[in-house]
Amino acid sequence: MTDDLGALMPIATRKLREVETLRCASASLWAKAESLPPARDLRAALRGGAVIAEMKRRSPSGGELRPDLDCASLAVRFESAGAAALSVLTDGPGFGGSLDDLAQVRAAAGIPLLRKDFTVDPIQVAEARVAGADWVLLIVALLEDGLLEACLEGVARAHAHAIVEVHDEGETVLAVTAGAQCIGINNRDLRTLRTDIRTFPRLRRVVPADVVCVAESGIRDADTVERLVGEGADAVLVGEALMRAGSPEEMCAAMVAAGRGAVRR
Repeated sequence: MTDDLGALMPIATRKLREVETLRCASASLWAKAESLPPARDLRAALRGGAVIAEMKRRSPSGGELRPDLDCASLAVRFESAGAAALSVLTDGPGFGGSLDDLAQVRAAAGIPLLRKDFTVDPIQVAEARVAGADWVLLIVALLEDGLLEACLEGVARAHAHAIVEVHDEGETVLAVTAGAQCIGINNRDLRTLRTDIRTFPRLRRVVPADVVCVAESGIRDADTVERLVGEGADAVLVGEALMRAGSPEEMCAAMVAAGRGAVRR
């Protein structure tokens, strides 16, 4: 892990400490993860301008978003609104989440579920599967020196799937070379927390057509969904806008309609 992670560095350091605690349960976690049936595959569901609806109480860039969030209840409403998948932030200090939130959503909803966190070791993949996740997020900026490949091997071992997140051209090439089947292009540079919606179309050109491509961050309304799908997004992942909405499920439904409409045009 390099020293140029910027805003990611404190989070990465904290995650490394969490991993050390997890190691004592490594054998048990992997045994449980490997015994689970294959995870729900998101790739087919994400073709066609789909929406991944994300749940989080706060974020370092957005502050307090929805401190009274009931993840299980909202998950049911998002599923009814047409979301193709759900994403749950499980980081506590930065986002107010937990693995309990993930488990509650898994019990409440039947669509694919992404654990959104900062993975720095394959053991976190096993932990995610045991808690109910079908998918995990792998951020290339955090996974240098063979760690991306090791985590992808962990994903296969746990019968799971991964969204491999990139922020620039170099990371995109690394993700493609590592064999990522689903790449998330984040319009927010996690090193600086600056968002630029023009990042997506620039990096989309680097991603092969047969790789599922998800647009992340800066998606504020249905018009933005329509724009990004028109620029080649197979799906969008939306969190902050939904969490700030008076009726998250109504906004989700509008975004679902916009994504589908953009594909038909």
